[in-house]
This record gives sequence, structure tokens and C-alpha cells, in this order.
Amino acid sequence: MATINKNYDKLAAGYLFPEIAKRTNAFLQKNPGTEVMRLGIGNTTEPLTHTIIRGLQIGVEKLASVDTYSGYGDEQGDKRLRKALADRYEKMGVKLEPEEIFVSDGAKPDSANIQSIFSEDSVVAVQDPAYPVYVDSNVIAGRTKSFVNGKYEGLVYMPCTADKGFFPDLPSERVDLIYLCSPNNPTGAVATKEQLKMFIDYARLTQAVIIFDAAYSAYISDPTLPKSIFEVEGAKECAIEINSFSKDAGFTGVRLGWTVVPKTILTAGEDASKLNSLWNRRQTTMFNGASNIVQEGGLASLTEGGRRECQSLVSYYMENARTIKEGLEKLGLKVYGGTNAPYIWMKTPNGTKSWEFFDKLLNEAHVVCTPGSGFGPSGEGYVRFSAFGHRENVEKAVKSMQDNLRL
Repeated sequence: MATINKNYDKLAAGYLFPEIAKRTNAFLQKNPGTEVMRLGIGNTTEPLTHTIIRGLQIGVEKLASVDTYSGYGDEQGDKRLRKALADRYEKMGVKLEPEEIFVSDGAKPDSANIQSIFSEDSVVAVQDPAYPVYVDSNVIAGRTKSFVNGKYEGLVYMPCTADKGFFPDLPSERVDLIYLCSPNNPTGAVATKEQLKMFIDYARLTQAVIIFDAAYSAYISDPTLPKSIFEVEGAKECAIEINSFSKDAGFTGVRLGWTVVPKTILTAGEDASKLNSLWNRRQTTMFNGASNIVQEGGLASLTEGGRRECQSLVSYYMENARTIKEGLEKLGLKVYGGTNAPYIWMKTPNGTKSWEFFDKLLNEAHVVCTPGSGFGPSGEGYVRFSAFGHRENVEKAVKSMQDNLRL
């Protein structure tokens, strides 16, 4: 008799973003014809740039000729793309071998799948609040117990609070895997080199592994802040880095990302290159490689012209972030982020719960945000606004909040 993976039953009711869609659709059914302005999910909205489109077209054209047609490619990614990504890191002062870089169909699946190369009894620590996939993938893998009072038993939560700049203290107990995200989703906080060094030293001392999500690194404009954990001494001995083409090149629907697994990571009782070989085995066993067409687009985005165009996209979204942040501040609301990240993290007024404020904002201003409690217990009492959107819609949403939100 077939039985199901009961760990799925442990997942808290409804994934965050489908629940947002459910409530938004219910509002629209009750209020037909009402325009809803969405500042919730971090989904890019602006067209792909000329250079990237041309790269994708080249990928298609190659498939139209017997001389350039390609079927399966390397599961680890096109060698040219891996070399181009290694060159990108080298410009940051980070030396990586192309064999340490694995191209994928996005950062989210890699963030979920990376835990599979670690033992089932690994103790996992996550920033709180955190992007849900870090937590949910480990719940599904069986590393937690029940969901009680907003937390999974067996998971180590590292609270990120306003008084500490939304960066966590070191775990107070032994952990094996540590999830960090900078720029952080959802808080918009960016870790300094000193803060990352603290975790790197801890991980090296305890032989823990840091899983570092750098998907929003292109939004860091402050030159003193690291865009990669590998800019910090010792990180190649204890950290895996996950990144994406989604948020700077606009590949949210095109799908392309990469994961760096250094050959120098030290784990208990294993050779330094073991994790690299395990991730290679996982990818070659369960993944046939990213689309050859899409990888041509990724290559184009890494050219000099492509980088300039992508930076223009980033600047566009960061202007949206400034508009949202300043608009909320004019209402007297307390906001964070939005400076080196495309997310604005707002304290709800008068002690309002996150989902209560979500409903209030939707009903009064017809604006969709993301409830902070959906990112973990420390997110309660906050909401997240996304800077991804058309400029006119962002400006309209801000005006609607200023005109209609009753505080």
C-alpha cells in the first residue's frame, strides 16, 4: 500500500503567497471592478533588455540549424556561462573555479534542494523572519517536529529584531546548517563584512555550513557592503552561496540561477571536496540542466552591455523603493530597508497583527502587501512591500495609501 510523506502535513496552513492571492481574489469578488495595486510578491515587471533578448534569440536560432543544434547540455551548466560567472566573482576579488559553480533553473529550487546533500538529523538554524522555502524544505525533509505557537519544534530560530538592525545573534546551541540571506528577504537588511565574519568564524569552529542566499546582491549600492559571502575571509571553508538572474536581469519567469559549492568546504569526517561532489551527483541524477536557450540569455546579461542594462533595471526598481519608503514615512509609519534592497519592511501601527493590517490595507487603500508573520514568528507586527512594479502603479499605490489609509 502506498503511503504519503507525512512531513507535508506538518506544513503550516497554506503557503504564504497563495494565501495572499486567495484573500485578494475574495476581495475582488466582493468588490467587482475595483482596481487592486499589488506591492506584495517580488515579481519583476519590466521587459527584458535588448541585449538579453538578442541572446535568447541567438539561443533559438542555434536550434534551427543542424550545425548548431544542441540537445542535452551539461547538467552543471554551459561551460561558457560558468566561466563568465567565475569572472564576475573575480571582479569582486573572489577566485572560484568554474567547476565550483552550478547553473540551475533558479535560486528557489536550489534553496529547497540544497538541504538534500546533508544528513537527515542535521540541526537547522534560520534567520527569523526568513524566506519560507528555507523552513518548508527542511520540514518536508523531516528535520522538524510539530508546528506549535508559530514555530516548528526542532528548528533553531535566530530572531532578527529592529534593535539589532534585523541581523541575528549567533545560535545559542549547536547547529549544523545556517541559512542567511543578504540583502534580506523580507526585511531589506544587508549584512556587513563584520557580521558575516562572526558567522563564518562560528561555522569554521563548529564545522557547520552556511547556506547564503545572495539573490538580491545586485541591489547593494554601498561599496562597503559585501555582495558575496566569499568576499569575507574563511567563507570558502564553510559556505555555499545561491544566486539568481531573476531580480537583476528580470528572469523571474525565464528561470536561471546558480549555486556555488566550493571544493574547500570542511565537513565532519569528509574530504574538503565532498559537498561539491555530492551536489554534482544530485544535479546529474535529478536535473537535466537549465534551458540552453535561457543560458544564452544569461550569457548575454553578463556582457559589458548586458550588465549596464541590468543595472538600469535595478535602478528603476530602487527608485520605486524610494517612492514607497518615503510615502510610508510621510504617513508617520516606521519603515526599514529599501536602500540597498528592493524590499521595505514596515512596522504595523498600533500593535496591529500582520494579517489584520493586510486586510485593512486591502480594504481601505486597495493595496496588497505581504504579512510579515508569513515569514516567521519574528515577522509578526510587520508587513513587507515590494518595489517590483510599474512606476505608475507604484505611485498610484502610494497615493492611495496616503489618501485612504485610516491610521
